Amino acid sequence: MKKTITVIGAGVAGLASAIRLQNEGFQVTILEKESTPGGKMNRIDLEGYAFDLGPTIVMMPELYREVFEITGRNPDDYIPMMRLDPMYSGYFDNGTKEYQVTNDLVKNIEMFEEISDEDAEGFLRYLTDLYQRFNIAKKHFLQRPFRNKKDFYNPFMIGQGMKLKTLNNAENLMKKYIKDKRMRQMISFQTLYIGISPFKGPSLYTIIPMIEFLYGIWFIKGGMRTMASAMERLFLEMGGKITYNTSVEQIVIEDKKATGVMVNGSLLASDYVMCNADFPYAMKNLVKEPEHKGKYQDKKIDKMDYSCSCFVLYLGMDRKYPELDNVHNFVFSEDLDTNINQIFEGDVIENPSLYMYIASKIDPSLAPEGKDGIYVLMPVSDTHTLKYKWTEETSNMYRDKIMSKISKLPGMENFEEQIVVETTMTPAEFEGRFNAYNGATFGLRPTLTQSNHMRPQSKATHCDNLYFTGSSTHPGAGVPIVLLSSKIAVEELLKDENHQ
Repeated sequence: MKKTITVIGAGVAGLASAIRLQNEGFQVTILEKESTPGGKMNRIDLEGYAFDLGPTIVMMPELYREVFEITGRNPDDYIPMMRLDPMYSGYFDNGTKEYQVTNDLVKNIEMFEEISDEDAEGFLRYLTDLYQRFNIAKKHFLQRPFRNKKDFYNPFMIGQGMKLKTLNNAENLMKKYIKDKRMRQMISFQTLYIGISPFKGPSLYTIIPMIEFLYGIWFIKGGMRTMASAMERLFLEMGGKITYNTSVEQIVIEDKKATGVMVNGSLLASDYVMCNADFPYAMKNLVKEPEHKGKYQDKKIDKMDYSCSCFVLYLGMDRKYPELDNVHNFVFSEDLDTNINQIFEGDVIENPSLYMYIASKIDPSLAPEGKDGIYVLMPVSDTHTLKYKWTEETSNMYRDKIMSKISKLPGMENFEEQIVVETTMTPAEFEGRFNAYNGATFGLRPTLTQSNHMRPQSKATHCDNLYFTGSSTHPGAGVPIVLLSSKIAVEELLKDENHQ
């Protein structure tokens, strides 16, 4: 008889873990509190416009494809992709200066040479240096667990860790290579992809733009929700089961072993539990007994550092926008340093930076004919860091700032009047809908003391048969890295199943 596994949550990592486990011969059931798969990788449908709810940028497509390939499927039958070039536009000086960023090395060198030969040379050194560190991280840190202290604290691993040079922050590292502040900002700013300040994030996270420069970014037809729907489809084809609109109340632990979950006051028994709920939320709310929490007691969870959150506008427009050249667009604050400090100090954000995503530019099926849907994201503080209350007035205040900033872009003077329909996501909604602790969209902040062996690991430390996956666990946030977390969690479970 097949052993049974309950997966809590049909987020990206939950779905990917369930597919891997079903493929290994287990009988897997996913319990999801929402009515659709994907977690934050979901979709908002609004009067003929379709918006990705959360993640939008596809990096490292081989990790997306691997989920299907391990089962013998052709990923192209599930997640048809195309590479984007240029990758994105960066707007400075109230939109009067635009840089188009590509992963064509010749074009990028030309862009940097327009600034200075020194910066062009620095850009090449940045790629070389970070590529070397990326290979070390990929081989020795990102794709392996740290089950025991000795897995990290041994001469070989400490030597590899020293090669990563993580003690510097991302912004200071970039200063070594690139002198022009705007070019530096376009690179170091991307640590916000995983919810951390470039002034405080370990320098290793400057590998994010390096990955883009070397491997490009991609678009999945139908948007990111296609990935979630495709994983659901594959899992069901394999014989897995998903129950929607079902909230888990507790992970049941008996004799220091997870034996199932409580739903509506009843025990759903299983041999193993794989938890894709946000780790801090799960430890505070689903693991009830202090002796099963290990070091992650409630007080520690409250004191940990959390990523920033997001305020997102989903705007259905009454026309197309040829004025904006690319699907992905970054509009930088005139004072980015102050902007980022205000985000992570909890102050009111005076002059925000924005990210604008127009998926209907490349996939017209995502909006009515002749129109665009525009997703506008503004990084904001998590709810614990906020020094003010997030109210409807707060949303309106930031909406006004967003409209003012967009209206300064070329040809966008009447942008606000061209909105046909709109909706929003706030930090409170990320917390309420997705159990994102403190509304932190990207989970635990990947500080130096919350990374690698010091980040929550896949295998529970104080009971057996319980595993965790998702953005707050090792190796961290961002869809490709979350997919790696699912792979690591499954490998940890298989080790125990096979008594290794």
